[in-house]
Amino acid sequence: MFSEFSHGDFRHITSMGRSVFALMLREMVTTYGRSPGGYLWAILEPVAAIAVLSIVFSMAFHSPTLGSNFPLFYATAYLPYMLFLDICMKVATSVRFSMSLLTYPVITITDVLVSRFLLNMLTHILVAVCVISGILMIFDVSVQLDMIAVFKAYAMAAMLGLGFGTLNCYLFMAYPILERLWQIATRPLVIISGLFFLLESVPMPYRDWLWYNPLFHVTGEMRNGVYGMYSAPYVSPVFVTLLSASLFAIGFLLLSRSYRDLIEK
Repeated sequence: MFSEFSHGDFRHITSMGRSVFALMLREMVTTYGRSPGGYLWAILEPVAAIAVLSIVFSMAFHSPTLGSNFPLFYATAYLPYMLFLDICMKVATSVRFSMSLLTYPVITITDVLVSRFLLNMLTHILVAVCVISGILMIFDVSVQLDMIAVFKAYAMAAMLGLGFGTLNCYLFMAYPILERLWQIATRPLVIISGLFFLLESVPMPYRDWLWYNPLFHVTGEMRNGVYGMYSAPYVSPVFVTLLSASLFAIGFLLLSRSYRDLIEK
């Protein structure tokens, strides 16, 4: 009986893996095309944004709030923020994106959520490696990266994207107006997530209020991993993990119960 259960469980995992991989390939072709130009744009977009920020603020200030290199300072906040935002939006629209495929029994809601999450997470990790490596080489910046802290920052950003994205996947389909409201609300979010300043520089009581912004924990941990002289004791991976897990659990439960009705609607 045990061996039979194990064999069936293995077949289920293998089938899910094939489905997820096929969905990832489908989105790679759909989103980024059959040429490397699509992925090139994924790199050029954050490079352009970081370059504009660096040029503008270098004309007004002698040095950034932390360190001496403007592109590196802004990259440590902008790159994980874009990972969060992109994963959130791609996961939030995953059911709508694969609506026709969900009519097949072999494709499940878990498959479409996991495939979009994995593809976009891997894409942004690749982008971060290219951008940060480019900054370090071009500007000859000497840093000792703490890869564990950098990994924790990206893991927290990815978890937040998955949590908010899964909940929004239900909310956007049940209440379409919320998608537009979410897009408006997240535009200034990068500003209050530490793009231009450190949490320590914010006066009380606003500092305590900003602590509840989970993206500030991501930015703090990222800068902790890039700048050896910087410490971010306020970062709480437990807070970010519990928030992400709660949002994911609520969203997945709502989706599992009603996504077929929402598709037909």
